[in-house]
Amino acid sequence: MKKESTWGECIEGSLSIKVSIDKAKAESLIDTAEGRSAYLKESEIKKSNASYVFEGYYSSTLELLHALVILEGYKVNNHICLGYYLRDVLKREDLFRTFDDCRYKRNSLVYYGRKMDFATAKDSINKCLKLIKEIDLLLSKDLS
Repeated sequence: MKKESTWGECIEGSLSIKVSIDKAKAESLIDTAEGRSAYLKESEIKKSNASYVFEGYYSSTLELLHALVILEGYKVNNHICLGYYLRDVLKREDLFRTFDDCRYKRNSLVYYGRKMDFATAKDSINKCLKLIKEIDLLLSKDLS
């Protein structure tokens, strides 16, 4: 199985497909992401929960990214292709690098059972919060 390395390869491999723009679905994803983020903000970040808080913010980031691509008429079937959308379509290498770092750390937690030390988890939470802010700005342009 060939691993994609560009948005074009995600399209060619049918991991990203053209769909009808679905504003209602995008708004629902945004609402879910905002609700989760609001809940997480109520939690004090401690050594015992930092990894879980990070996973929550990463999920919110994903929902916002899916909303963004849906508003552009795409359905994306994996996280790495969402990153390539940021890099190759939106020309936001900065967001891609941050997202890819968070994606890698989340995969280490979820798929490999690797623990995050507290400082890394806090840093990753802050990266997700910055991504959320930037994606919100992109979404506000698409929804206006």
